[in-house]
Amino acid sequence: MNPESVRDLLERLRRGEVTVNETMEALRLLPVRELGFAQVDTHRAIRCGFHEVIFCQGKTPEQVVRIVEAILKGDGVVLATRASREIYEAVRGRWPDATYHELARAITINVKHRTPPVGCILIVTGGTADIPVAEEARVTAEVMNNRVETLYDVGVAGIHRLLRHADRIARANVIIAVAGMEGALASVVGGLASRPVIAVPTSVGYGTSFGGIAPLLTMLNSCAAGISVVNIDNGFGAGYVASLINQTNLKGDSECPEAKK
Repeated sequence: MNPESVRDLLERLRRGEVTVNETMEALRLLPVRELGFAQVDTHRAIRCGFHEVIFCQGKTPEQVVRIVEAILKGDGVVLATRASREIYEAVRGRWPDATYHELARAITINVKHRTPPVGCILIVTGGTADIPVAEEARVTAEVMNNRVETLYDVGVAGIHRLLRHADRIARANVIIAVAGMEGALASVVGGLASRPVIAVPTSVGYGTSFGGIAPLLTMLNSCAAGISVVNIDNGFGAGYVASLINQTNLKGDSECPEAKK
């Protein structure tokens, strides 16, 4: 269940349109739906603001289909990451409106924004080869109802490509910097931006990049303030955190409750 459906159910109970027993029956599966091989967290949208996301890697198509079914039964939004074409075809066989985001390797279903996307998350990449990871971040942030802009292939090898977009960097509420090789892009962006920068190291690079270890260490050791770092190739994690920052900034509710007393 999502917060809106729970609120609607409680309003119907208040108006006498459903009984207490009917309400209890509707809520009894909260917060977990057991599938044997998985325990679907149906309470997460109420607790954390967004539904549980399916990590498809290592799961069979049949397992993913059953998890999707459990999420949709609770009026959830489906975001499935690291999904193969085979898994997508299995999901689309049950839900024809499923969308496959090829570069991001992500599946989305039931994405219905009640309000226009908000704020501005800017995603920049060092090179074209980093785009699949950036696209995973983009899809994640857009599903969570954020406005996303992209600026691809603006790495430090031709830094003028980035500098000519300084106005876009200044406008963004949060920036995701995705880069492989030596990973210097995040430090450069961090030195230009007054907003949080989320650095995503990618496994793109020659042998001594060690599958993303080199850019990871560069980003962790950045001398630019305001940079946080997620794991190698973790576009989903970057998109999720960027959404939390963007939405909190817009709500203006970041002040601690104790400070309001």
